[in-house]
Amino acid sequence: MPAAEIARPPVHRITLAQLAVLTLVCVPLWAYDHVLAWSLAAGAAIAIIPQAYFARLAFRWRGAKSARAVARSSYAGEIGKFMLSAAGFAVVFATVRPISGLAVFAGYLAMLAIQIIGSWLLLARSR
Repeated sequence: MPAAEIARPPVHRITLAQLAVLTLVCVPLWAYDHVLAWSLAAGAAIAIIPQAYFARLAFRWRGAKSARAVARSSYAGEIGKFMLSAAGFAVVFATVRPISGLAVFAGYLAMLAIQIIGSWLLLARSR
């Protein structure tokens, strides 16, 4: 009898939700203020890309036999997420001109809020 397979959580839905919200906010905002829209999108990308990288690594393995690989992937994903976030802020603030610093951080925090709420909803739904 084969072992029961636990389905991977659909964490990609969080990234898709983030991209949808970002599009719905930035496209109309672009008509109002290009700098604000670009800065908001840059801050959002700084949150979305590292989180998608972490999710890809963390949920690559399944099953009790893969426990060590799961732990290693999670640690590597978290380190990579931190490094990508730091590099993202450095690149954005060093290269994007003109820029609204407040909008960059607002975009970043908004995407973090969506990640937290999305993770909570996925966890609540799986119970």
